[in-house]
Amino acid sequence: MGKTNNKDTPQKAPTHVVALYDHLPTEDDIFNVSEPSFVVPDASVHLTMKKGEIFEVIGEINWWLFVKSQDQTGYVPSYLMVPVKYDQLTADDLKVLSHGGDVPSSAIDTEVDLKYFPDALCEKDIELRREICPEENANIFSRLTMWWLTGLIYKGFKRPLTDDDLWGLSDYNSSKDIVPKFLEAWSKEEAKVAALKTKCEKKSRDYEGVETDDVTIIDKEKKKKEPRPSVVKTIGRVFGKMFFFSFLFKIVQDVCVFTQPQLLKLIIEYVEDKNNEKMESWTGYIVALAMFLVAMIQTICLQQNFQITFTAGMRIRTAVIGAIYRKALILSNASRNLSTAGELVNLMSVDCQKLLEISSNFSMIWSAPLQIIFGLVFLFRTLGVSVLSGVAMMILLTPMNIVSGKLAQKYQKKQMAHKDSRLKIMNEILNGIKVLKLYAWEKSFIEKVLGIRKLELRQLKLSKFVWSALSFTYLCAPFAVSVVTFATYVLLGNTLTASKAFVALALFNILRFPLTALPWMLMNIIQAMVSAKRIETFLSLPELDSENVKKRSETDEVISIDDGTFSWAENQPAILKNINFRIKKGSLVAVVGQVGCGKSSLLSALLGEMEKSSGQVVKNGSTAYVPQQAWIQNDTVRENILFGKCYDPKRYHKVIDSCALTPDLEVLAGGDKTQIGERGVNLSGGQKQRINLARAVYFNADIYLLDDPLSAVDAHVGKHIFDHVIGPQGCLKKKVSFCYKFLTTHEE
Repeated sequence: MGKTNNKDTPQKAPTHVVALYDHLPTEDDIFNVSEPSFVVPDASVHLTMKKGEIFEVIGEINWWLFVKSQDQTGYVPSYLMVPVKYDQLTADDLKVLSHGGDVPSSAIDTEVDLKYFPDALCEKDIELRREICPEENANIFSRLTMWWLTGLIYKGFKRPLTDDDLWGLSDYNSSKDIVPKFLEAWSKEEAKVAALKTKCEKKSRDYEGVETDDVTIIDKEKKKKEPRPSVVKTIGRVFGKMFFFSFLFKIVQDVCVFTQPQLLKLIIEYVEDKNNEKMESWTGYIVALAMFLVAMIQTICLQQNFQITFTAGMRIRTAVIGAIYRKALILSNASRNLSTAGELVNLMSVDCQKLLEISSNFSMIWSAPLQIIFGLVFLFRTLGVSVLSGVAMMILLTPMNIVSGKLAQKYQKKQMAHKDSRLKIMNEILNGIKVLKLYAWEKSFIEKVLGIRKLELRQLKLSKFVWSALSFTYLCAPFAVSVVTFATYVLLGNTLTASKAFVALALFNILRFPLTALPWMLMNIIQAMVSAKRIETFLSLPELDSENVKKRSETDEVISIDDGTFSWAENQPAILKNINFRIKKGSLVAVVGQVGCGKSSLLSALLGEMEKSSGQVVKNGSTAYVPQQAWIQNDTVRENILFGKCYDPKRYHKVIDSCALTPDLEVLAGGDKTQIGERGVNLSGGQKQRINLARAVYFNADIYLLDDPLSAVDAHVGKHIFDHVIGPQGCLKKKVSFCYKFLTTHEE
């Protein structure tokens, strides 16, 4: 691997690329694949390349790059390359690359247009290509003043920002780091509550046989206050450190807020002292400088508090959404009947947003009452007992605030219940839209949805009436309190001087925000409490037992069931009884039987989705499952097959051909980049089933559970799939030493 010669290229700043994979053109059948705007050059100019080899780009043709390497010139596939900054590579880097090592992040070229590298990197690799967020390496001054944002702000001032301008997401802000921490804390909370319940049950058993009224009363109270895991406590356990730092910044900011009126008083007294008898001439400059420094510290602390709490809110929403999503995947069969798709959508979109809002303004929960108390204390020192008239007026508003809060909570509960019902019906309508259209049921379903929406809007309207009344009252409260206080002060025979008036006005101005924010915070707290309880209820639902299927790697048997008895729910009769079998590595097993005899139930038991009444299920290796009813994402054909895994063109096209999808992709206008719509609406049943099968094959698992995969395809297509995928000569034949194919069918 030699250094490229830059003299023959007219480019001022030549682009260099590094090979991600070994590539032999003579052995790669990718050149025969036709894709949209895919220009295939003459095979004689394809260059052989090794992983880590450096090339210089001297021209581009769609998905092929015209490059130079040493004294050779030719074409290489762009999806096997990644752009790099050649001048940033050291001799050690070149040595690492030549052995197939990772590209140093500092050498990755983020300025090169990625359109010629459509499939070169996985999503996580593309994220690494982004520039690291400057906040991670910012010094204390840059963090306090937010100076690290200046570059992005200036760039946005010069031109509209795009997605490429954004920095890479830090690990501590990513879901892969946040969600596991939250789930671990939630598991501890559940264990703590379970231990408390056990203790209560033991205590209750100690009272058995004692027939007194007192014991009965205790039992009733116990039922009313049954312990349950708390989302709020879990959030505090995971993100409490961030809220502690926000508390420190907010305390300093509040101190600065109440320091400014006292400095203002000194300035006014300095100006009133015309002869400078009491103060030195330099005193005014010192006080003015102090006011500036206090204002600067106040601003810095306030913005740091906002930065921390808003970041905490974002992380909390990420954590809770991840926990809800995970819970939805492992709900028991009985729990699935208790929760609908509409409820899940509401939990993730509405309830999690409420937690974000209350978390982002966490400091105001305790700071607003504290500011009101300190403001009244300073006002009392300034205006004396006359401030009590203003306090009395604020006290008169408190009962209305409490009553309004309870009403708002009541209306919100009813509104969320109606919203759940509406989303449930809408989900059913969208799933069965074809039948609904064929029977011309649109009008009746529209009326049903609008009826529920009307009830929902009624509760929302009542809630907004309460909110408007609270907002209007507290917006007027600071002005009313100041007028009443000044009037009382003058009526008591006191003289209202400039220093007292301006200091009092400054204090009243400080009180304006907490008095205005208090009803809004109260509404947010109430809504967050309702949302937290809804989330707690969902996360506390029974889930599939992870011990239904045990994983062991030391056995030669891929799957074994000993005396297994399974049912769909704990209190339901067993569907499968006394199941016993052992499957060794390299086996191809077919379960044949009539419709409804339990073939699919057996696969569900192997997946751990049935309740195990007795026996033991042991599995060795990763699993790929193809259900009877194909599951399709609203995405392209390719993304449905890759399912988040890296794109390997050779393997990908082999899977496409083995699953008999090549003729279908030739018919589709966009090939495998065709958007297939919600639930695969643009595809036939056979196409959806083959895409499902291709996804499983591409996953490269150890165990394949195929539930009647050939039922939706024609006979000749089924034979092709069996010969190339399932059979002993299929594409999984190289995995025969440790791969297990489990096939169920009712076909003879």
